[in-house]
Amino acid sequence: MTRQAFMARLMEGLRGLPPMAQADIIADYNNHFNEGAAAGRSEADVAAALGDPSRLARELRAEAGLRRWEAERSASAGASAVFAVLGLGAIDILILLPILMGVGSAIFGIGVAVLAVFFAGGVVFAAGPFMGLPGGVTATMLAGVGLMAGAASGGAVLAIVTTGLVNALVWYGRLHYRLLTPALEPQVHGAL
Repeated sequence: MTRQAFMARLMEGLRGLPPMAQADIIADYNNHFNEGAAAGRSEADVAAALGDPSRLARELRAEAGLRRWEAERSASAGASAVFAVLGLGAIDILILLPILMGVGSAIFGIGVAVLAVFFAGGVVFAAGPFMGLPGGVTATMLAGVGLMAGAASGGAVLAIVTTGLVNALVWYGRLHYRLLTPALEPQVHGAL
């Protein structure tokens, strides 16, 4: 594979990353080719030593997604990290995707239930005293506040569990990446 073909496939795989990150990665891999040329190696030898550019791009995207999650801890960063880790390999997708779909559906369902309970508590709090429910005005208002507080607590626990699950997936992605790195390093560093 020529330098131009390698870099084109790498750039295609990096599409969607921030421009500065792309530029840094491209500069780094251009340096590998420059160093290889200075050592008298052909472009094909350097490209073979670096490995499949599509696979490299997936690993680099996964690493960027994991770093974004560690820095931001937002819903979009979490989703980005999840999809970046899943993008590392087809086997992982076949194993993790059904599990993640089930867990994601359960989290979504619990989230909807928490919101429903919260709004129901608001209705009981606001309209309960006028509906003549048993227990009187105070009991009705306290029941509404209790429902809203319980829902808020459930939402907080759900957020903690979701964050923990995303952290576990990030850990898995890092472990996966570390397991791949030793296999790649002797080829890359030993050959360059």
